[in-house]
Amino acid sequence: MRALRILTRSIRDSFKSVFRNISLSMASIACTTITLILVALSLFLSHNVREITTTLEHELTIVVYLDREVTDEQKIELENDLKTMENVESYTMKSKEEWKAEMQQENETLETTLDYLDENPLLDSVTVTVDDVRNLSETAEKLRAYDFVTSAEYGEGMVESIIGIFDAVSLSTLVIVIALVLVTAFLISNTIKLTIFSRRTEIEIMRLVGASNTAIKLPFVFEGFILGVLGSIIPIALSIYGYVFLYNETGGYIFTRIITLVEPFPFVLIVSVILLVIGSLVGMLGSWRAVRKYLKI
Repeated sequence: MRALRILTRSIRDSFKSVFRNISLSMASIACTTITLILVALSLFLSHNVREITTTLEHELTIVVYLDREVTDEQKIELENDLKTMENVESYTMKSKEEWKAEMQQENETLETTLDYLDENPLLDSVTVTVDDVRNLSETAEKLRAYDFVTSAEYGEGMVESIIGIFDAVSLSTLVIVIALVLVTAFLISNTIKLTIFSRRTEIEIMRLVGASNTAIKLPFVFEGFILGVLGSIIPIALSIYGYVFLYNETGGYIFTRIITLVEPFPFVLIVSVILLVIGSLVGMLGSWRAVRKYLKI
């Protein structure tokens, strides 16, 4: 019962403190709100970049063209090797006759041209999908090593540049999120310090009457929690309505259908929970740090 009374009193005192020091509380809430909005933007950006990278990984393939004189035995050899080759997820073999029939169906001019030729000028091919696009070049080099392979192309240079850009964006957003969380903790911590300083007489009286360290600390920790929760309300609302609006206005993709956005639900709800957890935990930890360091109790 004593613990319950301390907890109830601490929650009550924390609410009183928030409204008693309204100017400091508003400053802390405003800083938390701005920071969490930036955190939300970073989360949306990083997750969408990750999804776009995953989509591109499935779109990027190695196209292998075989020699005109390739034998059936050599095709079987390549197929058996592809089944066990590292970094190969799947492959599709297509003969030059299949290529000819496909091209003739798609274009009347090509149909006339290919029918006019005595010999099929096309080559047998293999389209290879890999597990990790970062190892595309190594896999392509393995395929080029076969004597009966004419070429193994995947868009050298461009692929590496795209992957490098996406990796840089993902790393940058992660660093930004961590930095913003630390800034939020610092701001709330300093706000609590000012609150503690303004209530130093009250705290001294609590010490003199024998209040425990826990009884002194708890109101400030709960105050940090309240400030963090209040500071997360606007970012959560903007995250839900803002992302849904963006998704609906763009049709779910940007510039091209390859660059698709993550569907709003349940994504925005997950982001909202993350923002609420960050706001509340950072507020509590910032307050605990301020009480522990500033009061030396």
